[in-house]
Amino acid sequence: MAPPLKPPGRTADSPAAAAPRTTMRKSVGIEGGVVIAASTTAATTSIGIGLGLMAGVVGLHLPALMLLAFLPVLAIAGGYGRLNRVEPNAGNSYSWIGRTLNPWLGFLSGWVNIVGTVVFLAYTTAVTGSAVLQLLGLAGLHRIGGLALDPDSTLQTTVIGLTVLAAATAVAVRGLDLSARLQKYLLIFEYAVLLVFCGYGLFAGDQPFSLDWYNPLAIPSLSALAQGMVLAVFCYWGFESVFSIGEEVRDPRDASRGGFIALTVIMLLFLLAGTAFQRVLPLSELADNGAQGLTYFGAKLADQPLAALPLVALLFSAAASLQAGIIPTARGMFAMGRDGTLGPVWTRLHPRHGTPAVGTVLIAGVATVLALLSPAVPTVSDLISAAVNASGILVALYYALTALAAAVRFRGLLRTAPWEGLRAVVAPLLGAVVLLTVGGYLVWTFWSSADHLELGADNGWFQLLVPGLMVGSGLLAAAWARWVRRSPYFDRRSPAPAAEPALEPTV
Repeated sequence: MAPPLKPPGRTADSPAAAAPRTTMRKSVGIEGGVVIAASTTAATTSIGIGLGLMAGVVGLHLPALMLLAFLPVLAIAGGYGRLNRVEPNAGNSYSWIGRTLNPWLGFLSGWVNIVGTVVFLAYTTAVTGSAVLQLLGLAGLHRIGGLALDPDSTLQTTVIGLTVLAAATAVAVRGLDLSARLQKYLLIFEYAVLLVFCGYGLFAGDQPFSLDWYNPLAIPSLSALAQGMVLAVFCYWGFESVFSIGEEVRDPRDASRGGFIALTVIMLLFLLAGTAFQRVLPLSELADNGAQGLTYFGAKLADQPLAALPLVALLFSAAASLQAGIIPTARGMFAMGRDGTLGPVWTRLHPRHGTPAVGTVLIAGVATVLALLSPAVPTVSDLISAAVNASGILVALYYALTALAAAVRFRGLLRTAPWEGLRAVVAPLLGAVVLLTVGGYLVWTFWSSADHLELGADNGWFQLLVPGLMVGSGLLAAAWARWVRRSPYFDRRSPAPAAEPALEPTV
């Protein structure tokens, strides 16, 4: 007798009967890693809005500051790369710190990274919207109906930026390969514009050049150095996103190489831009233009329409960083959901593209809610200053913890392979000490600079309120994961150093 017919569309080989995907698709190589790391770091955005903020703190010492901050970040990047080669993990620092140091510290590092990135996404929508409104102004459109368009209005810029965030989210859901291809062309345009304008500015500027620009000892005070270092480290923030996609990179070593290449290129761009800005703009103009610094710089060097090119580059950078910011955050929450420290909704992968699609959309939604609250801070410049200082303190914290995890995990190399131990243990440890020192000093400076709390970017207690809320919420979430969810993550123990696989020389 013939077997009974199966209902149409329900065969064993059909997608409806297939098991849900549990692993992400390996879809990128070293080029994609470089692009993801560079886009998340968003050098053009940092140059466009960050140099003015830092100039207001350290004066005409931007090149010295960017080079000084690069050294501990480079040392810590070595720790990231070494950890990724022995344990590629979408959670990276969350997993490595939890396994090696302490699960509470690991959860906290993952949490503040995620929350900090959501804050970054929220204020970057305003940066993106501001660039759009500035371009409309250059095109002669200053009003829509009875509404005057203002590129420094947090409300207007946020509404426009959220539209771009929605489009970036759709591309991120589609997959890393499409995201990397799109961001590659945006990066090529951005960097070409920066090289041309900054290169020209080196020779066309009328401000006298000084070697003191490269002397960190000439920075006005220790508090200025501490705040400037935190701001500069924040500008390098994002290179580690390549390790968040470590499970989707075909070769784990490509993730490390991609991160180092992106970090080095970005440092050179920062040095070039810092020098060029100081050759073209007096300190007062550099510090006063804040969120519109790159636009002002372009207008000093060229007439329209060429003067609009740096603004277009800033818009591309901000839009790409929105997309690139969503990608590692969704992967980090995927890893936390996989460990049971967060809910299973974060582990749902797209059946075709293999991306954490549900988590990607949810993160964009949370960033949207936070962005809609941002008009409480009246101007884009104040919003950026508050967000950058708050996030910078936390970036310094979890970078330092990751470096400490690398130093502890590979400490046996100091006996068996001293040269490898120098790069895997000593350098990350020194980088951690530097970041913890400047971060702690900055916290003390903010605390002692005010005697009451008020909503303002120049109020020290307000500056500490945001990172304090991030850490406090992280501790509550960790307690929930530990005692309510009963996640096995909190039962992990540090692996014995002798069990680590043999390491190849760093590339």
